[in-house]
Amino acid sequence: MTPPGNSSRMAVRLKRAYDPPSSGDGPRVLVDRVWPRGVSKEKLRIAAWLGDLGPSTGLRKWFAHDPAKWTEFRQRYLGELAVKRRLLDELAGYARDGTLTLVYGARDPAHNQAVVIREALERMIQSTGRRSRSAGSGRRRRHQQASAS
Repeated sequence: MTPPGNSSRMAVRLKRAYDPPSSGDGPRVLVDRVWPRGVSKEKLRIAAWLGDLGPSTGLRKWFAHDPAKWTEFRQRYLGELAVKRRLLDELAGYARDGTLTLVYGARDPAHNQAVVIREALERMIQSTGRRSRSAGSGRRRRHQQASAS
């Protein structure tokens, strides 16, 4: 078991927006650029909505959740995430207690942006040995935005 306060270890879970929250989710962060159709913010119970972390509109439309395009989508999206370090850092701040759930709307649990975000986040944590430089300030701002939506 990882001792409390060890910032290099965390569990990142993935969960569809249409699945009910559970007590073990930890903070839930919506990582879709577009709000999931037909789901209220009350039902999602998210700590934040980091829509800017989602793939660009062009990449999202090109991919169209086609598993045959997954490998190329993953590579392109990792490239987009490479310049979104501040948002990844903010996302990592939500996992300070060890568990974070990335919430997404796609039907396919194996071929969606949350899978790639988790990969990028885990690589970032592993390479830096820490979760976040600014875990608090951005979290409050994003939480207020999620609450106002």
